[in-house]
Amino acid sequence: MSETPVVIHTDGGCTPNPGPGGWGAVLRHGEHVKEMFGGESESTTNNRMELTAPIMALEALTRSAVVHLHTDSTYVRSGITQWVAGWEKNGWRTSSKQPVKNVDLWQRLKAACDRHEVEWFWVKGHSGVPDNELADVLATRGMTEAMGR
Repeated sequence: MSETPVVIHTDGGCTPNPGPGGWGAVLRHGEHVKEMFGGESESTTNNRMELTAPIMALEALTRSAVVHLHTDSTYVRSGITQWVAGWEKNGWRTSSKQPVKNVDLWQRLKAACDRHEVEWFWVKGHSGVPDNELADVLATRGMTEAMGR
Protein backbone atom coordinates (compact mmCIF):
# COMPACT_ATOMS: atom_id res chain seq x y z
CA MET A 1 0.00 0.00 0.00
CA SER A 2 1.39 3.39 -1.02
CA GLU A 3 2.20 5.62 1.96
CA THR A 4 1.52 8.82 0.03
CA PRO A 5 -2.24 9.26 0.42
CA VAL A 6 -4.64 9.60 -2.43
CA VAL A 7 -6.61 12.75 -1.56
CA ILE A 8 -10.22 12.65 -2.75
CA HIS A 9 -12.89 15.35 -2.59
CA THR A 10 -16.47 14.37 -3.44
CA ASP A 11 -19.84 16.02 -3.84
CA GLY A 12 -23.29 15.15 -5.05
CA GLY A 13 -26.70 16.71 -5.32
CA CYS A 14 -30.08 17.01 -6.99
CA THR A 15 -32.21 19.82 -8.36
CA PRO A 16 -34.87 19.54 -7.00
CA ASN A 17 -34.46 16.93 -4.26
CA PRO A 18 -35.63 14.35 -5.20
CA GLY A 19 -35.03 14.88 -8.90
CA PRO A 20 -32.29 14.54 -11.49
CA GLY A 21 -28.89 14.40 -9.81
CA GLY A 22 -25.16 14.38 -10.27
CA TRP A 23 -21.98 13.47 -8.48
CA GLY A 24 -18.37 14.61 -8.81
CA ALA A 25 -14.98 13.57 -7.46
CA VAL A 26 -11.44 14.95 -7.60
CA LEU A 27 -8.64 12.45 -6.95
CA ARG A 28 -5.07 13.61 -6.33
CA HIS A 29 -1.98 11.45 -5.86
CA GLY A 30 1.32 13.30 -6.08
CA GLU A 31 1.34 15.09 -9.43
CA HIS A 32 -1.58 13.06 -10.79
CA VAL A 33 -5.12 14.48 -10.86
CA LYS A 34 -8.26 12.69 -12.00
CA GLU A 35 -11.67 14.34 -12.29
CA MET A 36 -14.77 12.14 -12.38
CA PHE A 37 -18.48 12.85 -12.66
CA GLY A 38 -21.77 11.24 -13.55
CA GLY A 39 -25.46 11.65 -13.07
CA GLU A 40 -28.99 10.32 -13.15
CA SER A 41 -31.68 11.78 -15.39
CA GLU A 42 -34.37 9.93 -13.44
CA SER A 43 -35.46 10.94 -9.95
CA THR A 44 -32.80 10.33 -7.30
CA THR A 45 -31.86 12.04 -4.02
CA ASN A 46 -29.07 14.24 -2.69
CA ASN A 47 -28.06 11.43 -0.32
CA ARG A 48 -27.79 8.86 -3.13
CA MET A 49 -25.59 11.21 -5.17
CA GLU A 50 -23.45 12.08 -2.11
CA LEU A 51 -22.91 8.32 -1.58
CA THR A 52 -22.24 7.59 -5.25
CA ALA A 53 -19.34 10.05 -5.48
CA PRO A 54 -17.00 8.33 -2.97
CA ILE A 55 -18.04 4.89 -4.25
CA MET A 56 -17.04 5.76 -7.81
CA ALA A 57 -13.80 7.43 -6.66
CA LEU A 58 -12.73 4.50 -4.47
CA GLU A 59 -13.72 1.92 -7.10
CA ALA A 60 -11.59 3.80 -9.66
CA LEU A 61 -8.41 3.14 -7.65
CA THR A 62 -6.57 0.24 -9.26
CA ARG A 63 -4.72 -0.92 -6.12
CA SER A 64 -5.04 -0.63 -2.36
CA ALA A 65 -4.14 2.81 -1.12
CA VAL A 66 -4.10 5.11 1.86
CA VAL A 67 -6.95 7.52 1.12
CA HIS A 68 -7.89 10.85 2.67
CA LEU A 69 -11.51 11.28 1.62
CA HIS A 70 -13.17 14.69 2.01
CA THR A 71 -16.94 15.10 1.84
CA ASP A 72 -19.31 17.93 2.70
CA SER A 73 -21.98 15.35 3.61
CA THR A 74 -22.29 14.61 7.32
CA TYR A 75 -24.72 11.82 6.28
CA VAL A 76 -21.97 10.02 4.34
CA ARG A 77 -19.18 10.64 6.87
CA SER A 78 -21.26 9.68 9.91
CA GLY A 79 -22.79 6.72 8.11
CA ILE A 80 -19.51 5.13 7.07
CA THR A 81 -17.55 5.97 10.24
CA GLN A 82 -20.24 5.45 12.91
CA TRP A 83 -23.43 3.75 11.74
CA VAL A 84 -22.53 1.17 9.09
CA ALA A 85 -20.99 -1.39 11.47
CA GLY A 86 -24.17 -1.47 13.57
CA TRP A 87 -26.40 -1.63 10.51
CA GLU A 88 -24.43 -4.56 9.15
CA LYS A 89 -24.51 -6.34 12.53
CA ASN A 90 -28.30 -5.80 12.69
CA GLY A 91 -28.95 -7.22 9.21
CA TRP A 92 -28.96 -3.77 7.59
CA ARG A 93 -31.62 -2.45 9.95
CA THR A 94 -31.52 0.77 11.95
CA SER A 95 -31.64 0.85 15.74
CA SER A 96 -35.42 1.26 15.39
CA LYS A 97 -35.51 -1.98 13.31
CA GLN A 98 -36.32 -0.14 10.06
CA PRO A 99 -34.55 -1.06 6.80
CA VAL A 100 -31.51 1.14 6.15
CA LYS A 101 -32.21 3.65 3.37
CA ASN A 102 -29.86 3.41 0.38
CA VAL A 103 -28.63 0.02 1.62
CA ASP A 104 -27.35 -0.89 -1.87
CA LEU A 105 -25.02 2.11 -1.86
CA TRP A 106 -23.93 1.68 1.78
CA GLN A 107 -22.95 -1.92 1.05
CA ARG A 108 -21.02 -0.83 -2.03
CA LEU A 109 -19.27 1.98 -0.13
CA LYS A 110 -18.30 -0.37 2.69
CA ALA A 111 -16.89 -2.89 0.20
CA ALA A 112 -14.92 -0.13 -1.55
CA CYS A 113 -13.57 1.12 1.78
CA ASP A 114 -12.54 -2.39 2.81
CA ARG A 115 -10.04 -2.43 -0.11
CA HIS A 116 -8.27 0.69 1.16
CA GLU A 117 -7.12 2.45 4.32
CA VAL A 118 -9.59 5.35 4.31
CA GLU A 119 -9.56 8.33 6.64
CA TRP A 120 -12.69 10.47 6.37
CA PHE A 121 -12.80 14.26 6.65
CA TRP A 122 -15.77 16.59 6.69
CA VAL A 123 -15.42 19.91 4.88
CA LYS A 124 -17.98 22.68 4.92
CA GLY A 125 -19.57 22.94 1.47
CA HIS A 126 -19.22 26.15 -0.54
CA SER A 127 -16.55 27.45 1.83
CA GLY A 128 -13.80 28.04 -0.72
CA VAL A 129 -11.96 24.69 -0.44
CA PRO A 130 -10.75 24.44 -4.07
CA ASP A 131 -11.20 20.69 -4.64
CA ASN A 132 -14.57 20.68 -2.86
CA GLU A 133 -15.69 23.53 -5.12
CA LEU A 134 -14.41 21.60 -8.16
CA ALA A 135 -16.25 18.45 -7.03
CA ASP A 136 -19.44 20.56 -6.83
CA VAL A 137 -18.88 21.86 -10.38
CA LEU A 138 -18.30 18.29 -11.58
CA ALA A 139 -21.50 17.10 -9.84
CA THR A 140 -23.49 19.83 -11.58
CA ARG A 141 -21.88 18.85 -14.88
CA GLY A 142 -22.83 15.21 -14.27
CA MET A 143 -26.45 16.17 -13.65
CA THR A 144 -26.56 18.50 -16.66
CA GLU A 145 -25.07 15.88 -19.00
CA ALA A 146 -27.38 13.16 -17.65
CA MET A 147 -30.34 15.39 -18.49
CA GLY A 148 -29.02 15.86 -22.03
CA ARG A 149 -28.33 19.57 -21.75
